[in-house]
Amino acid sequence: MSAYLESLFGLSGRTAMVTGGSSGIGRAMAVALGRAGARVVLVARRPEPMAEVIEELRGFGAEGHAISADLADRAAVARVVEQSARYGSPDVLVNSAAVNRRPPLGELTEDDWDVTLAANLTAPFLLGQAFGPRMAGRGWGRIINVVSQQAFRAYGNSGAYGASKAGLVGLTRSQAEAWSAHGVCCNAIAPGVVHTPLTEPVFADPATVAKHAARTMIGRNGVPADFAATAVYLASDAAVAVTGQTLFVDGGYSAS
Repeated sequence: MSAYLESLFGLSGRTAMVTGGSSGIGRAMAVALGRAGARVVLVARRPEPMAEVIEELRGFGAEGHAISADLADRAAVARVVEQSARYGSPDVLVNSAAVNRRPPLGELTEDDWDVTLAANLTAPFLLGQAFGPRMAGRGWGRIINVVSQQAFRAYGNSGAYGASKAGLVGLTRSQAEAWSAHGVCCNAIAPGVVHTPLTEPVFADPATVAKHAARTMIGRNGVPADFAATAVYLASDAAVAVTGQTLFVDGGYSAS
């Protein structure tokens, strides 16, 4: 990387926490942030996939660590905050972990609602409350929240999932309003239809896959690698004047 590009996008000396960093979009972001120079702290439920990501990071000369937690559990979120102290308070927080329970709305249970909102909205709020003020106190920070098309339009039994992601868009704006003046830029990323373990049921139906691909302007559905450079950009000094925004990384899906 040239000195100029390093000054724009380099993350050396930064610590990035990525929830849901063991698979899918979160994994792609975590690896990209590590390759850009950040120390990466992964947060996910299962240790084994996180170990694979850490090994991948090491292959690129990057430092990775793991904290196992179920982010639908408030006590577990508190433990994440406590355990993260050994790696230093994050300069970059990426909230990518999500629960994707999406039965028809009439069949949505209170447990479906509670677990989905806890993991998808409350956990990002609690982590933001823990780390946002610390970032502001240091005069620099980045919060990146992964939302969804369903924050803006209902399709495919959006239910609690869509409501949680719409709330996360609103939380992003609130975080931006609170901390941007102190150097903390807070933004959301809205993927299109992306093939990940979370969306495997969708991709099991070829007709549905083809329908979604046809709606895009690039002629294909998303893949996790589409989000690598976006994460680095929003986490870097290059995005110093970008805050309170939702960036659609969807191949034109939302514009068609």
